[in-house]
Amino acid sequence: MQDGDVQIRMGTLQGIADGTVTLAFRRWEQPRVRAGGTQRTSVGVVEFTSVEPVDEAELTEAEAHAAGYADLPALRAAQVGDRQLYRVTVRLAGPDPRVALRGRSRLSAGAHAEIAARLDRLDRASRRGPWTATVLDLIAANPGVRAPDLAERLGLETLPFKRDVRKLKELGLTESLEIGYRLSPRGRAYRRLTDQLSR
Repeated sequence: MQDGDVQIRMGTLQGIADGTVTLAFRRWEQPRVRAGGTQRTSVGVVEFTSVEPVDEAELTEAEAHAAGYADLPALRAAQVGDRQLYRVTVRLAGPDPRVALRGRSRLSAGAHAEIAARLDRLDRASRRGPWTATVLDLIAANPGVRAPDLAERLGLETLPFKRDVRKLKELGLTESLEIGYRLSPRGRAYRRLTDQLSR
């Protein structure tokens, strides 16, 4: 089950990936993740195996180290706030399935039809009309261009544009770069087959 995204620093993600970080601490009014939930990240799928309220006075040096902090004072200093403090046990559950999906450079006619049907549903659900082909074309022609610049070309705000790109990423058609995006091998294969079928 995919939980709502929780901000996790890259250093912490790397620690989760190599097993040196097994705990996270967050102050929330209500937990934003649940035991058994997962979140896709840049290092793979992170699983939240337990989520428990904790009293700050009960924190230990061992927990500080397990959360990636140098010592207990550093952990406490990072937990400023008056909302409930939660201790979240984390582990790397495996690779992000989208990575394998977007790496596929060959598509069967059936896979192409399935992608086309899902893109059609996205287009029909949009209040501003069909957009998927336009965004795929834009990314194909402008790899590595900043999201705000791409959004501006379509007359969109950056956040709605990023949400659209994320939907394409869920289908394995795009991938994020350090700056901007590019079509994945799967995305390029989809466009090639689309062009062939339209001739």
